[in-house]
Amino acid sequence: MRLLDAEGRLLPPAPALRVVKPEAEWHALLSEEQYRVTRRQGTERAFCGLLHDHKEAGTYYCICCDLPLFRSDSKFRSGTGWPSFFRPIAPENVLTRQDHGHGMSRTEILCARCDAHLGHVFEDGPPPTGLRYCLNSASLLFRSEQGEQVTG
Repeated sequence: MRLLDAEGRLLPPAPALRVVKPEAEWHALLSEEQYRVTRRQGTERAFCGLLHDHKEAGTYYCICCDLPLFRSDSKFRSGTGWPSFFRPIAPENVLTRQDHGHGMSRTEILCARCDAHLGHVFEDGPPPTGLRYCLNSASLLFRSEQGEQVTG
C-alpha cells in the first residue's frame, strides 16, 4: 500500500497493517449509510451522494480506514450519478474481485487495507486508462488541499 506524506506526495510502497474490526466497532465508527455501503456491499442511489458532483482539489480517502484512494485530478463527470475516477492514487491501494450479484457480472473495488466496498470499475472510462472507477460517496472521505474535510 502507499500512503501520503505531510505534503500530499505518495510515499514508496510499503507493507501496511490491515484494519480488521468487529462488526460492533464498524457500527460505532460509521453512519448507517456508510456501514450499509462499505461493510454490506450496498449501493447508494444515483445523484444522492454528497461527492458525486464535488469539484474541489484534494484527495479522497477510505471512510473506514483513511487509506488514500483517489485524487481529484483523476475525477471526471461520468453522468452516472456517482463519483467517477479514471485511476486510483496507487493501484495497490484498491483491490478488485468479481461480483455476480443482482444478475450482473461486474468488477467490485475494495479498499486494500480494510476490505471496504467502494463501488465497481468498468471499461468505459476516458483516456488515458479507459477505466471508470464508479464509487459510492458513502465510502469516501474527501480532504481538500487546504485541509477541509467532506464525508460522503
